[in-house]
Amino acid sequence: MKLNKNTQILVERLLESAGSRRVSFNPIERGGRLIDCGVEAAGGFAAGLDLARICMAGLGEVAIVPAPLGDSVLPHVQVTTDSPVAACLASQYAGWALKHEKFFAMGSGPMRAAAGREPIFERIGLRESASSVVGVLEGRKLPAAEVFIKIAEACGIEPANVDLLIAPTASVAGGIQIVARSVETAMHKLAEIGFDLNLIVAAHGIAPIPPVAKNDLAAIGRTNDAILYGARVRLLVRGDDSAIERFGPQTPSCSSRDHGEPFSALFERYDRDFYKVDPSLFSPAAVTFENIDTGNLFSYGAVEPTIVARSFSS
Repeated sequence: MKLNKNTQILVERLLESAGSRRVSFNPIERGGRLIDCGVEAAGGFAAGLDLARICMAGLGEVAIVPAPLGDSVLPHVQVTTDSPVAACLASQYAGWALKHEKFFAMGSGPMRAAAGREPIFERIGLRESASSVVGVLEGRKLPAAEVFIKIAEACGIEPANVDLLIAPTASVAGGIQIVARSVETAMHKLAEIGFDLNLIVAAHGIAPIPPVAKNDLAAIGRTNDAILYGARVRLLVRGDDSAIERFGPQTPSCSSRDHGEPFSALFERYDRDFYKVDPSLFSPAAVTFENIDTGNLFSYGAVEPTIVARSFSS
């Protein structure tokens, strides 16, 4: 798969509609192109959907749909993909921490496959050689040329051939691209616990869109809760049922000792240190495995509308 080459088409389409998408294009001296989708630019729903599609290297369909959650009907981000390993783990997963002086952002997108340095690539393969790369940053500060240079060096290309898109967590576009990770969190959880990812042939996920928070710290809580307590994922798998019965109960967020309270409260309890939170928490609220070989369904976990409502109103 040419993840970066395919994604470049989506970037060009976004730039053609920059005005209606309310995003801004900024050429970077000694670097490539920066597309601001929510830091200084307004961004919006359409930009958020574009960010999510770009994060998935164009290998997923992303839409905003109404769906019930408890007694309410809320707008949700719906994701479907027939290439869940490539779309979610080789591209969408926010596995690249980018730092330069006071700048920090988590990097997603197919540029990760061109760098191929994260441990997940030892398992899934899917590294690629690319002449230009595309990345999506979750951050509040616009990156300087040095960030483009660092990415270019890791990917073996010139800085001018790096395209970066950015939106903060507390923004319309940023929030949408984050809660579009319902399937990605399930895939990453299954990778961590040892499930054979080759058995997963397609996936569907849905998660509620949180209100834009007053700041990024509050937004981290709401976007996490949208996944941990509001996301529902359906995975189409092959093989016998024994692997599902073994790994399925470990997949949803309720398998974690930290499950049961809004993420913001957990974050404060752990002194705002992500690495102190039980890693098994980061997964969807509910996961269904559909075995297309045996015709059997296995469902684990459940959404928690009360916790989502507390989070979204706090």
